Amino acid sequence: MERHPRIALLVCSAGIPGRRGFLEIEPEQLEALVRTNYLGGVWCLRAFLPGLEAAGGADVVNVVSVAGTVAFPPSGPYSASKHAQLAFSRATAAELRPRGIRVHTINPGFVETEGFPQRDVLASPLARAVIEPDAVARHVLRVLERDRVESFVPGWYRVFAIAQALAPGLVGRLGARSRYRRAGK
Repeated sequence: MERHPRIALLVCSAGIPGRRGFLEIEPEQLEALVRTNYLGGVWCLRAFLPGLEAAGGADVVNVVSVAGTVAFPPSGPYSASKHAQLAFSRATAAELRPRGIRVHTINPGFVETEGFPQRDVLASPLARAVIEPDAVARHVLRVLERDRVESFVPGWYRVFAIAQALAPGLVGRLGARSRYRRAGK
């Protein structure tokens, strides 16, 4: 804050994978998921809030996940950490707009990164749905230009969130039987 007293843009995108169900995950990994995926964004926004307010018009981009909108049994703890991040992002969008701070929520699907090597893990046909980080970055720029509050990248991932909202039991049963990961991953 001493070097940059006015902050016009804050991007919160830290995240760690959690490809384990509630019954399989180690307690330490569960704690790390919540600390990084949810609380990381909370404490980052709180720390930079004075600089965002001083900018007299600022943007916060929270890169959440489609997993925050869909409770998928094989990755329940991860989904829960992302759902908390999504709820926080939605709440702060309403709370901070009167202060001149626009909060944008980006919900990407499967993105190929070093920490999330999706193509090596996902079974077909999901492996073909993996996108590159550059696609997410371009999407963020469009969201900022258009002042969109919440969006999915690619946009067709919104279908999963709608399905979860309309038929949560069905989505849960399908997810429990799915083989979305390759054997041994």
